[in-house]
Amino acid sequence: MAEDLSLGEAAKQLGVSVDTLRRWDSAGKLETTRDDSDRRRVPVSEIERLRPAPSRHRTGDTFSARNRFAGKVVSVEADGVMALVEIEAGPHRITAAITRDAVEELGLVEGVDAVATVKATSVMIAREPRDG
Repeated sequence: MAEDLSLGEAAKQLGVSVDTLRRWDSAGKLETTRDDSDRRRVPVSEIERLRPAPSRHRTGDTFSARNRFAGKVVSVEADGVMALVEIEAGPHRITAAITRDAVEELGLVEGVDAVATVKATSVMIAREPRDG
């Protein structure tokens, strides 16, 4: 069962003041509980319900890239100095063109665990034309 948060912790998570949470509680917009010392506590479910946007993905690492896809190598095709490495990461398949030297140094062969990190300055999106 998730732990309840103090008003200060809840306010920080929601980006509002403690006074705002007190007003919301009085107005019935926020459901709180009371601890043994009669202090208000906010259930995590209330934070999730009231959060204006989902919390950002955290990698838990000091590495700046956030688009990390952990999975298994499903194929390695090396030709000359270059290689194509395909990783299956959940519902995603990531193909990377890297050097043959990198493949050898990392020991990338079919079946090993690997992480594809995508770092790009732009993302392009297109809509498929609909028939009818």
